[in-house]
Amino acid sequence: MELTGSQIVIECLKEQGVDTIFGYPGGSILNIYDELYKHSDEITHILTSHEQGASHAADGYARATGKVGVCMATSGPGATNLVTGIATAYMDSVPVVAITANVGLPLLGKDTFQEVDIAGVTMPITKHSFIVKDVTKLADTIRKAFMIAKTGRPGPVLVDITKDVTANKTDYEKKTIEEIQREYDYLKEKNTYSEKDIDKVVSMIAESKKPFIYLGGGAIISGACDEVKEFAKKIDSPVCDTLMGKGAFDGYDELYTGMIGMHGTKTSNIGVSECDLLIALGARFSDRVTSNIKAFAANAKVVHIDIDAAEINKNIKTDACIVGDLKEVLTILNKKIEQKNNKEWTKHIKDLKAEKPLTYQHSKLTCPFIIETLDKVTNGDAIITTDVGQHQMWAAQFYRFTKPRTFLSSGGLGTMGYGLGAAIGAKVGKRDKTVVNIAGDGCFRMNMNELATASRYNIPIVEIVINNHVLGMVRQWQTLFYGKRYSQTVLQDEVDYVKVAEALGCEGIRVTKKEEVEDALKKALNAGHPVVIDCVIEEDDKVFPMVPGGAPIENAFDADDLKARIDN
Repeated sequence: MELTGSQIVIECLKEQGVDTIFGYPGGSILNIYDELYKHSDEITHILTSHEQGASHAADGYARATGKVGVCMATSGPGATNLVTGIATAYMDSVPVVAITANVGLPLLGKDTFQEVDIAGVTMPITKHSFIVKDVTKLADTIRKAFMIAKTGRPGPVLVDITKDVTANKTDYEKKTIEEIQREYDYLKEKNTYSEKDIDKVVSMIAESKKPFIYLGGGAIISGACDEVKEFAKKIDSPVCDTLMGKGAFDGYDELYTGMIGMHGTKTSNIGVSECDLLIALGARFSDRVTSNIKAFAANAKVVHIDIDAAEINKNIKTDACIVGDLKEVLTILNKKIEQKNNKEWTKHIKDLKAEKPLTYQHSKLTCPFIIETLDKVTNGDAIITTDVGQHQMWAAQFYRFTKPRTFLSSGGLGTMGYGLGAAIGAKVGKRDKTVVNIAGDGCFRMNMNELATASRYNIPIVEIVINNHVLGMVRQWQTLFYGKRYSQTVLQDEVDYVKVAEALGCEGIRVTKKEEVEDALKKALNAGHPVVIDCVIEEDDKVFPMVPGGAPIENAFDADDLKARIDN
């Protein structure tokens, strides 16, 4: 049958099972929005307050559900406003398809009103970017975009469509997902490991006396959490995780040691430094994990298992590697590995956990106390989104994540303003789940206009603002390494976040004392509408442990270590 380009866009989205789009209309994309109007009973559109909010919402939807998130924007500034969200998704391997519309083909390259080469702009921050100038190629391009976004190592794909293509007509033939997958099977990233690669890793594990598992976001993306647990138990190894790996391994398991890296636990950092075999599962050896590369796991042989061959030996030299889907690889390894007993090693790690626990000051209202209380009142069964900074690290440290896809945070790009849009997307995608965003006051200011989106659609999220009236993490660095020269990090002004919440259609609650926290959280969680809790804490609370930039990770220090240095 013959359809317009706009009709083809909608039909292709329906083919892919898309039920939700986040976006913002404009002149160049009006044909698509007009067609979307006719299908509002099949595809829900969430009008965000800003295009960046749409891209973060699509990202949060994708992370929470495991499906491809979709966002839309018009040409020019509409498209460029998606860029930060696209880059955020790219750094964290999140499957998002961003659809933009550009000026008509005859007007391209002539500095036309609201023209921008968005495909060119996003080329370095997408798995692929397309510009469609021929309506006959539109359906295939959209299908290919979804396949690229979700296969292998996932990531964002941009499809830019000239306005004339959205109006032009061509023949369209509906295809099933199975037909599309067969047609684009060549796009799938193939496993390249051999039996020899598997046997080498099995042998190294058998020889190891002090193994340590370093777990990244790839374990969640591949759906390998059950296999990871079996693997850890079988080789009797402690397990640490990255920010992106939260929830891939049960935070209450006796083998779990907490996060690794700059603000990781002392147990994880010391354990990795002492182990004789480090097994990296779906992780990329970020600088926030390794710090001093030469000193990282210096006593260990390194095994790296990842679907992306480009990550192997990129940051850390490996002794063995397997390039393939983690779930598949671990299934094979679990059958081949014999049960191990490393009781002396695991006892040593258990003793380290007891000797060097995470701590905070209990005499006053702090972010760790708020997060521990949140963990208690939600029974650890909420989706937690965060922005970036101190609150993000405290959330990773003090909320015990037990399930995958329950911690959504900008790990690679470190995007302030990410959390609120992501929370909206997560709640839309997982309406049966409690969704809470934790933000610093500096981050909240970035995109707090998305509260209007939450109130417009009555999306019952809880926004916790950790309000210390400063840019907390930057101030922490200024305190420790810049002689307390607080250049442009103080936010002492007259902004009232409770009034902001009310003005944007949400409920606002202020908390200034420890005894107010639990009641405020329970009230917000049971409200049935979006609620902002303004939690006022002291400006100089710090995230510990901390590894100074470039230092070995075993040199992590905490408040007591810092006090001892000062006293000496």
